[in-house]
Amino acid sequence: MASVARRLGVAPSTLRTWDRRYGLGPSRHTDGRHRRYGSSDIGRLELMQRALLRGASTAEAARYALEHMPRAVVDELTPPAPAPEEDEPAVPTPDDGDHEVPSRLARRLSTAALAMDVGAVQRMLADAIGELGVLAAWSGVIDPVLTALGARWRGVSAGAEVEYLLAECVYASLVRATPVLDQPRNQRPVMLGCVPEERDSTPAYALAAALAGRRIGTQLFGVPLPAEVLAVAVRRSAPAAVVLWAHRRAVADPRLFARVSRGRQRSRLFACGPGWDPAALPDKVELLVDLPTAADRVEHVLVGATG
Repeated sequence: MASVARRLGVAPSTLRTWDRRYGLGPSRHTDGRHRRYGSSDIGRLELMQRALLRGASTAEAARYALEHMPRAVVDELTPPAPAPEEDEPAVPTPDDGDHEVPSRLARRLSTAALAMDVGAVQRMLADAIGELGVLAAWSGVIDPVLTALGARWRGVSAGAEVEYLLAECVYASLVRATPVLDQPRNQRPVMLGCVPEERDSTPAYALAAALAGRRIGTQLFGVPLPAEVLAVAVRRSAPAAVVLWAHRRAVADPRLFARVSRGRQRSRLFACGPGWDPAALPDKVELLVDLPTAADRVEHVLVGATG
């Protein structure tokens, strides 16, 4: 143990604590009663140190190391999952039970993000989308982790880089999950965008990916457009439907729909997201409360319109 402690630059008592609390101890047994650190044990501790240096808490770093150790070692040792320390709350994730798979994927994603491991974050996102599909991955894994990380560092600068890193990876993963359609089912596109001054456009990317998976073509504006620019874009594109996302009520102005619906070409208008006040929406605007509802309703409207 002393030689391993010197190699890692920590006290032997620290290694004993990590072993007792997180199961990050030696796995090889000698002929006597002692245990000896093997190369995989040391590699696991080095992973933990790397996560600590990038700002993860001790509990988060231990979980990251355990989840990234070789599969053969996991099967042999089956170490207990680390419990968060009292002063280091874990990032909330969906409950287990019926949501066991999303919960597992969410824990792995948050752990990789907290360790600032871009490669692992990208793999976790690809696994979640590949295993669950875009909408289920968004609702059960991606959005809960983004929300938890955002709440954790709201109002402070230290640690917010984790949220920004994850958001960039989410954008990329959703773009990769959006197939390019040679022959979409709809002749006129569905325009997707955010209201002006909306800060989070990731839900629009998720909806675009989900609709593309149903062979429905979209025209996505990931950057929120000024109202006058959005109105011109609608007039020139003549979309079959316009879906405007709003997360914050402070920026969700229902008068925006009057601006985008002027002209001869009529489009179905949808307000999507928790920011919209149902009582304030014009009669011709339909409220979509979440992304699964939005995907189903847009598909239904377009299939009915195109036969």
